Amino acid sequence: MAEFIINEPVKTEAPNVEVTITEANTLPPGRHRFRLVVVDDAGNESQPDEVDVIVADQDAPTAVLDAPGSVPTGRSFGLDGKRSFDAGGGQVVTWLWTYLGPSQR
Repeated sequence: MAEFIINEPVKTEAPNVEVTITEANTLPPGRHRFRLVVVDDAGNESQPDEVDVIVADQDAPTAVLDAPGSVPTGRSFGLDGKRSFDAGGGQVVTWLWTYLGPSQR
């Protein structure tokens, strides 16, 4: 495991490494470029190889619907979805409201 800092190489003795993500060290959604240079036992360095990794928000958002417990007949009332959130780092940008008819409860 390694915490990567932009333009600071991380040296390992193994052919693989885990990119450690923490609250303090996160990668926001988007393209991120990584580079690998290898060195042989004679000290010769390879040409760099680079790859782009796409960090994508793949977590579904959570809908939280608040409404009054009861309302007088014939009166308008409000529905509120402002407590909805996206734990994957994105932002809720659209609320789709649907009336499903009388409840069976």
